[in-house]
Amino acid sequence: MGSKWRKAKLALGLNLCVYVPQTLEDSSPSMDVGRRYSDAVLLSPSLSPQSRSSDCHPAMPTTPTPSSSGLRLSKHGTKSSKKTCAICLNTMKPGQGHAIFTAECSHAFHFHCITSNVKHGSQSCPVCRAKWKEIPFQSPASDLAHGRARINPVDWGHDDAWMTVLRQLPSPRQDASRHISSLFHAHEPAVFDDDEVLDHQPESTERSSSTRDIDNNSIGAIEVKTYPEVSAVPRSTSHNNFTVLIHLKAPLTSGRQNSGTNQTNMQPTSQSCRAPVDLVTVLDVSGSMAGTKLALLKRAMGFVIQSLGPCDRLSVISFSSTARRLFPLRRMTDTGRQQALQAVNSLVSNGGTNIAEGLRKGAKVMLDRKWKNPVSSIILLSDGQDTYTVCSPGGAHSRTDYSLLLPFSIHRNGGTGFQIPVHAFGFGTDHDATSMHAISETSGGTFSFIEAEGVIQDAFAQCIGGLLSVVVQELRVGVECVHPSLQLSSIKAGSYHTSVTPDARTGFIDVGDLYAEEERDFLVNIDIPINGCGDEMSLFKVRCVYRDPITKELVKCGEADEVKIQRPEIARQVVVSMEVDRQRNRLRAAEAMVEARAAAERGDLTSAVAVLESCRRALSETVSARAGDRLCVALGAELKEMQERMANRRIYEASGRAYVLSGLSSHSWQRATARGDSTDSATLLQAYQTPSMVDMLTRSQTMFVSSGAPSPHPPIRPARSFPARPLPR
Repeated sequence: MGSKWRKAKLALGLNLCVYVPQTLEDSSPSMDVGRRYSDAVLLSPSLSPQSRSSDCHPAMPTTPTPSSSGLRLSKHGTKSSKKTCAICLNTMKPGQGHAIFTAECSHAFHFHCITSNVKHGSQSCPVCRAKWKEIPFQSPASDLAHGRARINPVDWGHDDAWMTVLRQLPSPRQDASRHISSLFHAHEPAVFDDDEVLDHQPESTERSSSTRDIDNNSIGAIEVKTYPEVSAVPRSTSHNNFTVLIHLKAPLTSGRQNSGTNQTNMQPTSQSCRAPVDLVTVLDVSGSMAGTKLALLKRAMGFVIQSLGPCDRLSVISFSSTARRLFPLRRMTDTGRQQALQAVNSLVSNGGTNIAEGLRKGAKVMLDRKWKNPVSSIILLSDGQDTYTVCSPGGAHSRTDYSLLLPFSIHRNGGTGFQIPVHAFGFGTDHDATSMHAISETSGGTFSFIEAEGVIQDAFAQCIGGLLSVVVQELRVGVECVHPSLQLSSIKAGSYHTSVTPDARTGFIDVGDLYAEEERDFLVNIDIPINGCGDEMSLFKVRCVYRDPITKELVKCGEADEVKIQRPEIARQVVVSMEVDRQRNRLRAAEAMVEARAAAERGDLTSAVAVLESCRRALSETVSARAGDRLCVALGAELKEMQERMANRRIYEASGRAYVLSGLSSHSWQRATARGDSTDSATLLQAYQTPSMVDMLTRSQTMFVSSGAPSPHPPIRPARSFPARPLPR
């Protein structure tokens, strides 16, 4: 069987891109080395399919896709691997003052890079995963005088002060008795206040007490528009639950207009124009992450590391049966990025899945830090189900209180004042979508479903594109009735917290952070009474207050124009607002998703599908749908997809539940999430993507060209909820 696989892949030119199942006849070490997946290689921009020589193999997509033979991974030819250290991504040439270590499997690395790998617990080749019988480690300087033999004297720089020292590894039989969590042996401080000092003034990390008033038409102001459902209501009639749409759009920062990218390391050249970020990634390295998943995770983390700037800070938490902080919050300077890449490359998979412990340690990094960047967030990735908190090992006492997974200190309504959203990513079809969605919802983050494992980098890229473009924080929208006889009946704002005063005359929406050019739509319902006199009625006015993430000032926007309607004496034909109608359709679709999911969880998939179909048909009859509105078309396609994923219990358990929950997360927060083909430029499911997200996605999908240099950025697409593409016939 193995020989047939090999002949087939050679004939197709895929022998370096497709995983081949191992058989007894293929079990020789030489074959095994050349066939294993690369972990560290995937971190290197220079090791892309396009950088292979033309006489090698056809270029493959950067993002792997599922196939019957496994996930296709970007590999590199031997030529590039000898020029580039697969750990630090820098070139390797003799005589440059850096020792070069060539392992017994013939792969070469900078000596200081590979010794760092060994120090973090790795005892196999980062490229081919071959187990080494001998491993390198750093020798004390005094050992130089003893003149110990070098493994590869030809590649050593004459001015290098390192000496190769080898330590015999335990035999496989002895090693088997060692604890599987050998990675988690480093000492950690009791308090995580060892974060790297920020490069700006300490006082800039504290809130400012100053307030700044700005005009609605000034640069940097939030754009506010209002749309009543109809322009006129006759005086002699009342109208209960009259709907007014409040549309908000965040400003475009000057930093984004000028922030080109360093063509070598993807760093924004104008980072001072945006708010720097403190990011903690909490990564699942349990046994189920072995092989392809871990390799793709390392590549995705490499992209994240290279995308952060020198003022951004990163800390990485890995968890399996327990959790470990790989390194404290560290600025992503050139040195910081190199060390972060080395630490991520050292990850190995083993053990169970303790999501709660990983989040506890991630939250501790944020809460104990001595310094604070303006933007803070946690990224959580897991491919399995928590086997310690929600369901104890053995499953004897199953609990469904998913809030136990998230430390109370970072709950959105925890009362601590911390706003640290957890953006959760369910990896593959075996993760616990319910718990991941609950974690993100409780913290104010989003939930993404990475169904095709190769999409992980694009999913991370979309999230990072948003986090690196925060222009508004702590946004609060106020609605105040103007006419004395009016009262607010309800405010529909999805997952955002709303409140109404006891007299029902004033209401508030706590929006929080907004990314550059991000949009929000809220529906306010009021009861319109009979009006005996007057040709016009003022309904309410809107106010916005937020904090500038860079200056820390509290910004008060000028009052928007009052929302008014006509009150004619004689009724006449009125036109329904297209904007209001389309947002009603969005909320209607989200409500149908909630109802269908509840039915599916009860085991009634027939009713679930019927609910979605009924909603889809109702949407098709609305004013905006008949006009060919793009949002309605996309909602219809999404509802249809959900119906197909509820065809039977097996499909629903494998992908339907996660797909629905990710869609709900996106619509309730009006923020982009990854699900299905939502990161594909040709899909209808590009809801809520901002230009910054699109830029980062494009970079993820097209950054790899020959010689490892990023390609020029394509023109930025305008901000929109859905792409301007021809409607399906």
